[in-house]
Amino acid sequence: MTADNSRTALVLPGGGARAAYQAGVLAAIRDLLPDATVNPFPILCGTSAGAINAATLACNAGNFRAAVEVLNDVWRNMRASDVYRADALGVATSGARWLSSLALGWFIRRSPRSLLDNEPLRQMLLRRLDFANIDRNLADGALRAVSVTASGYTSGHSVTFFQAHAEVDTWTRTHRFGCRDRLGVEHLMASSAIPFVFPAVKLNREWFGDGSMRQLAPISPAIHLGAEKVLVIGAGRINEQIERRRGETYPSLAQVAGHALSSIFLDGLSVDIERMQRINRTLSVIPDEVKARAGIALRPIETLVIAPSQRLDFLAARHARALPRAVRVLLRGMGAMNRAGGALTSYLLFEQPYTRALIELGYRDTEALADEVRAFLGIS
Repeated sequence: MTADNSRTALVLPGGGARAAYQAGVLAAIRDLLPDATVNPFPILCGTSAGAINAATLACNAGNFRAAVEVLNDVWRNMRASDVYRADALGVATSGARWLSSLALGWFIRRSPRSLLDNEPLRQMLLRRLDFANIDRNLADGALRAVSVTASGYTSGHSVTFFQAHAEVDTWTRTHRFGCRDRLGVEHLMASSAIPFVFPAVKLNREWFGDGSMRQLAPISPAIHLGAEKVLVIGAGRINEQIERRRGETYPSLAQVAGHALSSIFLDGLSVDIERMQRINRTLSVIPDEVKARAGIALRPIETLVIAPSQRLDFLAARHARALPRAVRVLLRGMGAMNRAGGALTSYLLFEQPYTRALIELGYRDTEALADEVRAFLGIS
């Protein structure tokens, strides 16, 4: 038996190939449910690769078990060539554009759009997702809202595009707002356009990139869409304590790029979770009559966070040789084919050995938190 989860949200942040971890967590949750066909997360919020996972769940929300099976099938059989051109010609062409731009930019006056060509991802999404199902699932009550966040390169705003029941309003906050729209492949391509790695996408009148950029409050869209409980599945260890060591050698390009991507994908989420927990503690000690008298409209949000128990950059380094040879050559030149450069590799390693390892890790981590998951979802 489960409690009423009509206001329960699932927040899926970005992380490139790391998002395979989310599929493992959801598989474990499916196995804990007494009726796995019923969607326990009527509010779905995704960013970057997490947006693709959220959209997959939204398009299949009428049957949660089937939705999770679709998600796991995609990630368990993932190849880099499903996401970006990984053949020698495709990688060489992209590399040549960057080299010519750096060497002859003053002459050709045209900068390359991205390091990699992710047209294969667009084609895979077109084959696998039927976005018309979102309206049907909203009408049937299997879904309350779904959102995808992208970052505008011109305005600098974090824009959350959403489909939801009519009573859900748009919102405006500092440097971020919610925009009602009919979601499609272009929203997913924009939200997952990792800066420099994948090309920006034009939506309406503005060019957009990865939604994790400048996303100051990753959990906020779920609350605006009506959530009272939020499950967050992270793509990196939350509040990880890493011992500071003396750096003897200058950081490689891969180390710098991996550090930048980790800042984009992980830091905002950690800060937002800490902020929410602090607000919840504050609200818990304020009597209801005092809140009513002071006009405090804030409400406590029950939150559960499931995040990797292992360093994913180290895990990626162990499986880096699974990448196509052309991609390995490109990344080796950047210093990404070793443990020190594993952070960058962990976002681009869309290959079965790594994604399957992430799925297994997500499943095990969720099994270890089974009691907390049952309590959160009201499973008795």
